[in-house]
Amino acid sequence: MQIWTSVIAAAAAFVLTWIAGYWFIPLLHKLKYGQTILEIGPKWHKEKKQGIPTMGGIMFILAVVLCFAVGMIVICSAGNVDKQEVIRSSAGLVMAVLFGFMGFLDDFIKVKKKHNEGLTVMQKIILQVLIIAAYFATLYVSGATRTAITFPWGWQLDMGLLYYPIMGVVILYLVNAVNLTDGIDGLCSSVTTVYMAAFAAISGILGMFGETLLAMCAAGGCIGFLMWNFPPAKVFMGDTGSMFLGGVVCALGVGCGCEVLMIIAALVYILEALSVVIQVTVFKITKKIYHTTEGKRLFKMTPIHHHFELSGWSEIKIDAVFSAVAAVLGAASVIFAHNMFGR
Repeated sequence: MQIWTSVIAAAAAFVLTWIAGYWFIPLLHKLKYGQTILEIGPKWHKEKKQGIPTMGGIMFILAVVLCFAVGMIVICSAGNVDKQEVIRSSAGLVMAVLFGFMGFLDDFIKVKKKHNEGLTVMQKIILQVLIIAAYFATLYVSGATRTAITFPWGWQLDMGLLYYPIMGVVILYLVNAVNLTDGIDGLCSSVTTVYMAAFAAISGILGMFGETLLAMCAAGGCIGFLMWNFPPAKVFMGDTGSMFLGGVVCALGVGCGCEVLMIIAALVYILEALSVVIQVTVFKITKKIYHTTEGKRLFKMTPIHHHFELSGWSEIKIDAVFSAVAAVLGAASVIFAHNMFGR
């Protein structure tokens, strides 16, 4: 029953998100909540994407929350459920919603000020740290005090209290990495759909119905959003949507106790953010070495999807290739999970 509830919930999230676009996108146009494109991005982005409605992530956030809540009620009403698992998966969704709300504040400020600068970096970090701390506190109070990390070859490392600050940094990095992946039409939605499918399988192997339900609902919401965000996009998810998805990505990895598998499956996001770090580092070092006002750049532009875009790749090709890479990584994670936890 649990798996069919998750499947139906995913289908409902897809339909609700898709249908929502028919009235929500015109509403965003009416409110003039259009995206302001950075001057430093590819020049054709300014020409073609300026003014396209943003904050479309609200569409799938509402769908995911509603479908998860109804699905959880149905599963719990059948009896024989692990209450701690209900709390764990629900806390993960709440964390994601709070990240999404922070993204909404950022988007709203950008729209009102008509530029691409919302919350300051420090404001974002403080809010994110508070959200992560609240999430871990909820898990701890509920009795989920596991601090050991399991590796694909079966070895476990108990990190004790160090688990919380270290994993806090991982979540902080990964949530922002997902946000950076939302740079071209359809990319974040498609890559995240693949990630959710992988963790639906992993949580299924583990018998964790809460995480399976959450992953399936998020996958359905992403596919529904792709109906409007596939190139050429009619709406952007904004930081509202990408921060929410980043929260779900982390909630699944931590909730399943598969932090290492989360890192493997999320490698596309991780490399997107890492490309920015590498670019800035190389630029600053070469600037000092050559005593010039301009340093050297390793990539044409970062995050790295822009490098491929400037190399002549179409947005559809980038979406397809990045999603294929994510699928290979996700499949590897599922295989590892089966070998580690399969019964």
